[in-house]
Amino acid sequence: MPALNWKSLTTAQKTLLITAGTLQLGLFALAWADLSRRRPEAVNGSKAAWRAGLFVNTLGPLAYLLRGRKTSHWTEADVPDQTGRVAIVTGANSGLGYETARVLAQRGATVVMACRNAQKAEAAASRIRALNPVGEVLVMALDLSDLRSVHAFAEAFRADHHRLDLLVNNAGIMVPPLGRTAQGFETQFGVNHLAHFALTAQLLDLLERTPGARVVNVSSIAHRFGKIDFEDLNWQTRGYAAMPAYGQSKLANLLFTYELQRRLTTSGKNVLAVAAHPGWASTGLQGQDSGSQLANRLFAQSQAMGALPSLYAATAADVMGGGYYGPPGLLELGGTPERVRSSTRSHNEQDARRLWEVSEELTGVNPRTRE
Repeated sequence: MPALNWKSLTTAQKTLLITAGTLQLGLFALAWADLSRRRPEAVNGSKAAWRAGLFVNTLGPLAYLLRGRKTSHWTEADVPDQTGRVAIVTGANSGLGYETARVLAQRGATVVMACRNAQKAEAAASRIRALNPVGEVLVMALDLSDLRSVHAFAEAFRADHHRLDLLVNNAGIMVPPLGRTAQGFETQFGVNHLAHFALTAQLLDLLERTPGARVVNVSSIAHRFGKIDFEDLNWQTRGYAAMPAYGQSKLANLLFTYELQRRLTTSGKNVLAVAAHPGWASTGLQGQDSGSQLANRLFAQSQAMGALPSLYAATAADVMGGGYYGPPGLLELGGTPERVRSSTRSHNEQDARRLWEVSEELTGVNPRTRE
């Protein structure tokens, strides 16, 4: 029997070999990436053993994807009683913010829905009230594209409330055309990071006076390709690119969270600063074009599922300050929440300190912890 070689193969045989090889490489890359991102406690067995096993033809990657990954079973039914607690959820009129506000109110919290559009916020609040929640639902105006509105909101909230248990910095915008906030910041950096930095700063002493208070900053998988360009944070000299700008703002959320927790720990405060990400959830952020809608139908989880990491970070008993929580599914796209890893860049303490200082300068606020 003559030896087989590439030239002697038929077109169908060549196509089959190429397809099989591509599938093998794809499964290997997918499994390797997922395994690398997982914390050791989120893997059934040893990460080193699974890495070796991935090289066993197609069986290694398939075995890992089917059996190697632990999954969480935490749902909104596990949110503990929130009676007597006061929570602020920014961007609560739709999407993840709405689901977060709904669950907290149903579990007994007084929830302040901090939203730019009063009409949409009141309609969303009415839908939650129609569920007969145990807690109270309030609406307050907050336009994160204007720091004057942030200041006015903080002053109004402090006038009406003597405690703040949860500050969920949820609101955000994703890949819009180039725009500017009222103070001239690039819109994504200004809304997603700087406004929430300023809001946290102006409510920090109230958080510190509230036993067991938490700040939850909602980041994104997109932080992994984010890079902080300190020479041009607001895209004034380089050509604007919406997705890199979004990644920068989501990386800033994590750098801020980790630096805030370090400063709280140093000053001995009993406040937790934590971050969360929703995976891929079907919300309005992705846009309404046919491609986005199709991708959501094929790959996205519901917005209620997407809100679970924020709820976990805000309420679960085992949450750690400086922790990052998200879905544990394949590539962290979906699933019920647990602690996950963020990028190496997000843990750069020098960048975190520098971003903190720049944010103070740009916003004119100083989130100092009280002695």
